[in-house]
Amino acid sequence: MLSKYEQELTKPFKEAMLFLSRIEAQFKALTVTSPSDNSACGEAVNQNGSSDEDVDASENYIDPQAEDRELKGQLLRKYSGYLGSLKQEFLKKRKKGKLPKEARQQLLDWWSRHYKWPYPSESQKLALAESTGLDQKQINNWFIN
Repeated sequence: MLSKYEQELTKPFKEAMLFLSRIEAQFKALTVTSPSDNSACGEAVNQNGSSDEDVDASENYIDPQAEDRELKGQLLRKYSGYLGSLKQEFLKKRKKGKLPKEARQQLLDWWSRHYKWPYPSESQKLALAESTGLDQKQINNWFIN
């Protein structure tokens, strides 16, 4: 059962990591081009080692970091909802946890003292919430479970 729960938790995380690694590989593929790569693309090189296209390319130089920032912004706008929902899902899963030992012990003591009717009234729940430092919702859930 724990392994199934672990798989449910890790599946969206692994999908997100796979997506991000693919995007990162695409970024690297876009930014790894160097001036020597341009001459290997079949440009006509003059005898003195330069070409007319090299001169044009240096005049029209585009900052690759600006392109990366623009692409990153587009991707964030496109996938921010999905990434935000993944974050919320992880936060929800993480919130489920054990109550503090002292609070749990106080609830167990109350429950054992009231073994004939171990379900507190609303006023008793408020008193338990104050004495344990828990929310009333946590008190309700503890008695339900």
